[in-house]
Amino acid sequence: MAFGTGAATVRAVAAPFFQDHDQDYSKYKTYQQGLRDGKADHVANKDHSRKRNYKKDEDKKAYEAGYQKARGN
Repeated sequence: MAFGTGAATVRAVAAPFFQDHDQDYSKYKTYQQGLRDGKADHVANKDHSRKRNYKKDEDKKAYEAGYQKARGN
């Protein structure tokens, strides 16, 4: 039984290191763009109509976080 409990503890401790959704992207310009695009798509009942390409991974994540927030996902 000790092995099962120990494994669960390791996963619970390690999990926060792999989660990006807790990141605060609200100050990023790409997050704000994602909010605008997400709201526009929501109003027009479209699904990700704009495809944005960003060189930095952080910019991509910020845009997608803003988009999903605006879409209510």
